[in-house]
Amino acid sequence: MIDDWAARRTYRWCDWSLADLMKAKGETKVSLVMPARNEAATVGGQVSRVREALMETVELLDEIVVIDSDSTDDTIAIAQGAGAVVHRAVDIRPDLGWSPGKGEAMWKSQFVTTGEVIVFMDADLLDWDTHFVPGLLGPLLTEPDVALVKGFYERPFLDGSAVPSYDGGRVTELVARPLIALLFPQLAGLVQPLAGEWAVRRSWFAQLSVPTGYAVELAALIDTLRGPGLDAIAQVDLGRRAHSHQALLDLGAMATQILAAVQARVSGSSISSVDLRQFVPVTDGEGVQPSTRTVEVAERPPAASLSNPSDLSDLSEGA
Repeated sequence: MIDDWAARRTYRWCDWSLADLMKAKGETKVSLVMPARNEAATVGGQVSRVREALMETVELLDEIVVIDSDSTDDTIAIAQGAGAVVHRAVDIRPDLGWSPGKGEAMWKSQFVTTGEVIVFMDADLLDWDTHFVPGLLGPLLTEPDVALVKGFYERPFLDGSAVPSYDGGRVTELVARPLIALLFPQLAGLVQPLAGEWAVRRSWFAQLSVPTGYAVELAALIDTLRGPGLDAIAQVDLGRRAHSHQALLDLGAMATQILAAVQARVSGSSISSVDLRQFVPVTDGEGVQPSTRTVEVAERPPAASLSNPSDLSDLSEGA
């Protein structure tokens, strides 16, 4: 079953020309959303390159929207200067509250974008190209039964040494892939289930419960598998991607968020936070000492479930 799905639903970014995609797009609106936090070093270049290639040279994208998650650097000003529409997540629908996190920014993007198809791209990319966006759009614009598309790529570990091309995804290999093998083996054909580059139909994203942190990608895959099914998921080889890497202790927090999202889907119960105890070196001495951080693992409800129809903003355009 896994190999059969992969044969049908695995593509390469070059399987569609821009002309093919423009024809398939028709009147469909497409939004590019870039969640960002302290990405001043990279966000401007990404926005500028995508805008020139996919809004000015061809009109594949209808808008580029950066959702800022409480940056303390110049991310907002740089993204605006490069031509993106920028919103602070905390300012989007303040009546709904706010939580720090990537998933929160992505969930809130539904209230300030208009695209019937939404492409998500991380704002910290170092080794990438603009073909990422049309590659992700290919299955959604040409296959009406595809609801969600994941990207995958060579992802080197950038620590100054030569390492195999797929060694950059530590949480993928140590947490996500074992969980999939144990609990959701139908998803085992996905090369990079935690990839930050993915695309989804607005009408389906509005049906999903969205973890506010780093578990949003795996949660969306599990919920799509349980909803329209495996054939509603596709994956596209985007070539090569690199970005900066998290510290090991931060990866522990990310792993906790992923485990909590899976637990919620397996058990049907959920929690809002976890106290994660880790150990760090003693300052000015030998040995270690405990350090406890509170990891937020809350989830946002499906946007389509909000009781007030006006809460849906432009969500109905993709329904």
